[in-house]
Amino acid sequence: MKNKSLYLFDIDGTMLLGDKVIDGCKEMIKEINKQGKKYIFITNNSTRTAHEYVDKFKSIGINTKEENFITALTATIKYLKKNFKGKKVFLLGTKSLKKELERNNIIVTDDYEENISCALASFDIELTYKKLADICKVLRDDKVAFIATNPDMVCPIEDGYIPDCGSICSMIENAVKRKPIYIGKPNTLMIDISLKETNTNKEDAIIIGDRLNTDILCGLKSGVDTAVVFTGETTKYEIQNSEYKPTYIFNSVKDIYKLIKV
Repeated sequence: MKNKSLYLFDIDGTMLLGDKVIDGCKEMIKEINKQGKKYIFITNNSTRTAHEYVDKFKSIGINTKEENFITALTATIKYLKKNFKGKKVFLLGTKSLKKELERNNIIVTDDYEENISCALASFDIELTYKKLADICKVLRDDKVAFIATNPDMVCPIEDGYIPDCGSICSMIENAVKRKPIYIGKPNTLMIDISLKETNTNKEDAIIIGDRLNTDILCGLKSGVDTAVVFTGETTKYEIQNSEYKPTYIFNSVKDIYKLIKV
């Protein structure tokens, strides 16, 4: 752990719970900076852009840069540009997400229209029943691709959990009998981008998160070491009964900070 040069942090349940900073988060980032190492937050949360995350972290006393964030939105935009360039994408998502897609020259609609090539579902805190009905109408056409930003069933907040993209997609799947291609973790795309942009070898990186079926599985699939923390979704019992075993186990990121502190 001490020899790692790139730390890949999940956010929700690992560094933050809603707007609450998890103990040890600030100290961990300061220590990484002090040692001249690198860190990137790789999150399945697609409700914020990298710029918005910079502002959020600044508001809680942590100075970051946009280059410190690679979100499911970042990976989704790369996927759409590669596979659906110049084609119309139906979006079930927030107004902020729609603006970010449009800013990246992706043709987006949130209305049921003709000539739609892809339907994108995301973690939508502005969800309405009409949005669910419209995406189901779009997906009745088997020629329309179905993708989603992330498979997380819940998002941890200060006092519990709220439904995430995976839960929204479950409703859609039950109605249209189709499963989406998930872009976020455990898809390795965000790790691949992180390693490439920082010019880091797999053996020099570690992914730290609170979920076995996204964070830890993502690391296992990519060949990167993993560390699970118990400040979010995973419990010790779940680790014992899961096929996805992390390289390291910690109570919280504070314990990791204590371990790497010089």
